[in-house]
Amino acid sequence: MASKPAILTVVENLPVPLDRRVWQESCALRDAGYEVVVICPQMRGYTEPEEVIDGIHVYRHWISDEASGIGGFIREYGSALIGEMMLAVKVWQRHRFEVVHLCNPPDLLWMVALPFKLLFGVKVIYDIHDVWPEMFEAKFGRRGLLYWAVRIFERCTYFCTNIALATNESVKAVAMERGAMRDECVYVVRTSPKIVAANATADPSLRKGRKYLVGYVGVMGNADGVDLLLRAIAHVVHELKRDDVQFMLMGTGPEFDELQSLRRDLYLEEHVEMPGRVSDEFLFSVLKTMDLGVSSDPRNGYNDHCTMNKVLEYMAFGKAQVMFDLTEGRASAGEASAYVRENDPAQLGDAMVALLDNPAERKRMGMIGRERLTTQLNWERSVDQLLKAYRAALNG
Repeated sequence: MASKPAILTVVENLPVPLDRRVWQESCALRDAGYEVVVICPQMRGYTEPEEVIDGIHVYRHWISDEASGIGGFIREYGSALIGEMMLAVKVWQRHRFEVVHLCNPPDLLWMVALPFKLLFGVKVIYDIHDVWPEMFEAKFGRRGLLYWAVRIFERCTYFCTNIALATNESVKAVAMERGAMRDECVYVVRTSPKIVAANATADPSLRKGRKYLVGYVGVMGNADGVDLLLRAIAHVVHELKRDDVQFMLMGTGPEFDELQSLRRDLYLEEHVEMPGRVSDEFLFSVLKTMDLGVSSDPRNGYNDHCTMNKVLEYMAFGKAQVMFDLTEGRASAGEASAYVRENDPAQLGDAMVALLDNPAERKRMGMIGRERLTTQLNWERSVDQLLKAYRAALNG
């Protein structure tokens, strides 16, 4: 295979290879013949400053603690930008990349790409993982000067962009409307897990002697609704008097300690395990074992645009799920999920119990989800769009 240009991917909010979307994209581009270099933070157990993983060069920078407030955001993003800029210069000296692939959030990474675009004609691909202004508003519950600063940074990113990648049609619409991107310059590259469910082994001991196991996997921040999930579980355990359900909440984030305290305050420690970040082996075992998945992301302008990894992972394992009624959640899961109209923990709890008590419906929904993921939302389709986007960027 003829050697193709070097590309630099910059991601700030997760390290590689933990960020599954970035890692799958990197592997797909490597397999297509590109030399792939990734800049990411030192965090969550991935602290080597430089290493080569499966032929992909990974450079990591120091970053302050994950943000949990406005001051935390300033420290996190400031330290990240300094590290990214320093490493970008080092990577340029070593690899002479022709494309910078920016993975938001935040929409500040254009500052890393702009000098290389202006001085050396490097192309910029903007990979829109999240619509950052809506994300900011969901986290802080208000607009204001900082919100409008975020909107300006988003506009600067679009100004620098040659080609945009959108995770779904809702995000593509934002890129075209707010970013003034032409239709032919925005490619939908859906997030889709490359998981072989057949290789996972169920572990009945995870049920802790109870009949059912309900699982959650994902980030635990103030926009992810895990507090609503814990209150829904309290409704199931204390109000509905269900002692036959065990819950496994996997993942970590800036609200993890507060959520553990809430679990204790709601007297749920016997019913809810919160192991934090887990290995793929443990995650797949839970997904194989559990009877129902749950997505607790509340309805708001940010989550409505998001394709949630957890939704697709439940589908990969043929598991029915319950979620609040989000536009892109429904677009992904279709009939594989039950939907709760309001951000109400009691309604979420009632929906979980209703499905647990209906095994035939759970089986039907799980089969639908697995079929949708393998035929309509599979990663191979996304790879095709990703490679088309790169050809378009490099060919002008």
